[in-house]
Amino acid sequence: MPRPIRATIAVSALQHNLAVARRHAGTRHVWAVIKANAYGHGVEVAVQAFQEADGLALLDLDEAHRARAAGWRKPILLLEGFFEAKDLAIVERLGLTAVVHHEEQVKMLEQHKGGGAQPIGVYLKLNSGMNRLGFDTPERARSARTRLEALGHVRIEALMTHLANADRIDPNQGPASVAEQVARFHELAAGWNGPTSLANSAALFFHPAVAGDAVRPGIVLYGAAPDPTHVAAALQLRPAMSLRSRLISTQSLGAGMSVGYGAQYVATRDVRIGVVACGYADGYPRHAPSGTPVAVLGVRVPSVGRVSMDMLCVDLSALPGAEVGAEVELWGDQIPIDEVAAAAGTVGYELMCALATRVPVQVEPA
Repeated sequence: MPRPIRATIAVSALQHNLAVARRHAGTRHVWAVIKANAYGHGVEVAVQAFQEADGLALLDLDEAHRARAAGWRKPILLLEGFFEAKDLAIVERLGLTAVVHHEEQVKMLEQHKGGGAQPIGVYLKLNSGMNRLGFDTPERARSARTRLEALGHVRIEALMTHLANADRIDPNQGPASVAEQVARFHELAAGWNGPTSLANSAALFFHPAVAGDAVRPGIVLYGAAPDPTHVAAALQLRPAMSLRSRLISTQSLGAGMSVGYGAQYVATRDVRIGVVACGYADGYPRHAPSGTPVAVLGVRVPSVGRVSMDMLCVDLSALPGAEVGAEVELWGDQIPIDEVAAAAGTVGYELMCALATRVPVQVEPA
């Protein structure tokens, strides 16, 4: 028998979430973000699920190859652009649009001879306050734009930026506020009358005043909330990934007995413990504390003790009838992934992306 842990990806949930994002986007171009192997859901699954998107946004040429091989014929946006001059031939061959965020990329495009049937489409990235990528002064932005516009084998499709704090509880306070970044973007883009792209998931859902012609939803497509103050279900989002396993053992602890490494959980009364075939080597967060919710036979119970490599333990006090083989959900329809992430001091993004390759994945078709 194989180990009982498995992940399930629901294509219908992905399609539903894209439709919700599309309603928020209105008539704007929707780039479905599928970087990090579609947030752990699989590039090929995303291609199947996001057929109604206007384009896919991803990270590197490997993911672009996979998307094209899976049958995606619409636009693809490389969110970090290209890294070496030789990449440009592949960009042309695959018909990709590349983000240009640095002087070195402009130089590579200037030195490139251009061999594609169509000009290389680019999104010119402006640094409005995230301070990672992008041209950060009006002079640098104007210079990059002018140089790219002079190239016959390049076409600027849009100017873009990335918002640092659209998910902040009070997004208009503190450094790099949404309002501050939007104002800074327009300052950097002075003289540009073409398309723009500003909104990520949080801006799309929570800041309708953030304009632009193209939006880039990511985490919401997979059924998680883009900020910790909202519940995904309240945003009409459905979890696309479920992580399930089974009980593989039960143990009885008397008062004063501990379970797991480091004896982090000590029973204060007689208690029955269930052992679940899931650990941090499967992608479950090692630092999830006792009390993190788990569903056993559809009933929420608390985890107890330290998560180990291959197992974690739960308190079965509420389920005296639960035995070896009982169904367990670590996250999914019953246990929101955001709730597990919050308990572990992280975000749902990380848990999705951290799903281990040793976990079998079953794709449920729409």
